[in-house]
Amino acid sequence: MTVIIDGTYGISPAQWTTAGRPASPNVGQQGYNTTLNKTEIWSGLAWVAITNQTYTANYLVVAGGGGGGGVSTSTGGSGGGGGAGGLQASTLTLTPTTVYSIVVGAGGAGGLSTGSTGLGTSGSGSSFSSVSCTGGGGGGDADRGHAGSAGGSGGGGGCGGGSLGQAGGSGTTGQGNAGAASFTGGSHYGGGGGGGAGAAGTTGTASVGGNGGNGLVSSITGTAVYYAGGGAAAVNAGTGGSAGLGGGGASNPNSAGGAGTANTGGGGGAAGGDTAGAGGNGGSGIVIVSVPTSNYTGTTTGSPTITTNSGNTIMAFTASGTYTA
Repeated sequence: MTVIIDGTYGISPAQWTTAGRPASPNVGQQGYNTTLNKTEIWSGLAWVAITNQTYTANYLVVAGGGGGGGVSTSTGGSGGGGGAGGLQASTLTLTPTTVYSIVVGAGGAGGLSTGSTGLGTSGSGSSFSSVSCTGGGGGGDADRGHAGSAGGSGGGGGCGGGSLGQAGGSGTTGQGNAGAASFTGGSHYGGGGGGGAGAAGTTGTASVGGNGGNGLVSSITGTAVYYAGGGAAAVNAGTGGSAGLGGGGASNPNSAGGAGTANTGGGGGAAGGDTAGAGGNGGSGIVIVSVPTSNYTGTTTGSPTITTNSGNTIMAFTASGTYTA
């Protein structure tokens, strides 16, 4: 706990760890806590930070993906793919001792195989502090021929029952892309693919469902991973479209659509054909925060997965929680 006074380089205060704080401090005694990376003073009741040393965190926020469209009656048709959850990645300045909230959005349910509509449900939003992303739009249903819903990325349009060329849902600027419209050349053909964070979905053809838009790649964890891919669209008779890179769900004609991959924000794949089938559920979102290890406090809730890479500590939240800077 040596204090250094140097005429050239100034004064270096006493240093200690949280565990090694002075046992019987005097009121007003101060020093630099190397565990918390901040200067603190003894108030007589507690150690109180007296400096506000901000630092920068990198983040990736991905919302839940939208559910794929389903076939809710035996009339048949082609569901649209679910849109990917909105994605944002940048930096945020953190203030020590401030508690930052993290919300991880759930994926939307796939369109039902029974009832009056098979429209996919939109995903739920994710957020980190002031940064928020919109859930992906649900895919249009098959036999009712509904348009896809708007979202972080839009769901693709459904096709069937004489309802042709249904529009894809719009995406949110800076978060994702639009879903595609369904085929316009005849009834019961290819639905539109759900949009992804990196590209829009594509329109189906007479024999192939539309493709989900690709997501975006992030290396925030130290490994390149795609997130927020759009779900594939179905076709009444033929081949389902391809899921977008980044967790999009597959299309399965005459059976249930494939689910978007968990914790990627992928849109669910659509169902299609003459047999009732449910759309795939959208994948849940994720929030990843990377801070310099020298600034990491270790104070979190929500049980994030903690890793380190190149001098940074990375917190991957797959459920809602907090981080105290």
